[in-house]
Amino acid sequence: MRAISRAVMLLVAGLAVAQVARAQWTVQHSGLDTNLRGVSVVANGSPDGSVTVWASGSNGVILRSIDAGKHWKRLPAVGGKDADGRLLDFRGIAALSEKIAYVMSSGEGEKSTIYKTMDGGESWVLQYTDKRKEFFLDGLVCLSEQECYVLGDPIDGKFVLLATKDGEHWESLSSRNMPAALAGEGAFAASNSSLSANKDREIFFGTGGLEARVYRSMNGGKTWNVVKSPIASGNASSGIFSITRGSGKTVFVVGGDYKNQEAATGIAAYSPDEGATWHLAEAPPTGYRSAVVWLDEGGLVAVGPTGSDISRDSGLHWKTLGSMPLNAMSTLKPDEVWAVGPNGTIAHFGIRRFLSGIR
Repeated sequence: MRAISRAVMLLVAGLAVAQVARAQWTVQHSGLDTNLRGVSVVANGSPDGSVTVWASGSNGVILRSIDAGKHWKRLPAVGGKDADGRLLDFRGIAALSEKIAYVMSSGEGEKSTIYKTMDGGESWVLQYTDKRKEFFLDGLVCLSEQECYVLGDPIDGKFVLLATKDGEHWESLSSRNMPAALAGEGAFAASNSSLSANKDREIFFGTGGLEARVYRSMNGGKTWNVVKSPIASGNASSGIFSITRGSGKTVFVVGGDYKNQEAATGIAAYSPDEGATWHLAEAPPTGYRSAVVWLDEGGLVAVGPTGSDISRDSGLHWKTLGSMPLNAMSTLKPDEVWAVGPNGTIAHFGIRRFLSGIR
């Protein structure tokens, strides 16, 4: 009887995952000459439960929708052009409301910037940049309007971590107790998710290069340790591209080699003990993945240029979700999952409602 019950349960679970795998993202916007790598969704606070979605990318593009993707507005250009006539590449965006958001650009020296808007993107204030050529920003995380963190590549052998506690002024956190970066080690700005932080002052970030490592601080950056992960590494185009916290002590990373996108080895890993030890997924995503988000108990989605994948067992096994090229994601409980990608693509998937029907 137990064997029959287990067989039935496995069959039902298999059919459910197959049904999820057939589901497709709904495209909300596309056709703009930009490679979008930043997306952030926030509740409007309106009775109808509508959301505001912000997105950002190359060619100075910043977009906003205040009606859950029905209409989009391209916001005024920010920051002007560089010496070569190029607009800033906005790799990260963090929305706090319909009106308030931070945006981060990536590039050498003064091409890396942090701006803030208080009026829905009609005007922006430059809050931080740096003239040093080594200065290169990779990820932006905001816990509130006042508290945000930004990760940058190593300068003088240590990763740069910037923070604001008042929403206006930024400072570099001390790197004295941070382990030294390896030769050629860096973080990736592919999806604005190489950095993770929470209100318990736990900060994690993933790196790549000769090794794919996870840096973690459990006290707001006062002390650090670093652990090697099993994610693909060995060259400048490989490593951890995205890191996210799950429930309890779980942490998840995805990555690979963006120059070998079809390779499916060393793509996804999980840690059951807050990053102390790492284990590869038994059935990984189908290629390089640039972003991963935690959905609910055991649920994760990963995206990349060759498509997206879903896991329902805390990152152990992954199934194909679709083939649409995507770079980055943002979630808002209980049902908002948004993703962005090349050619101005913005897509939505109501995965929480969908999964609630197959529990």
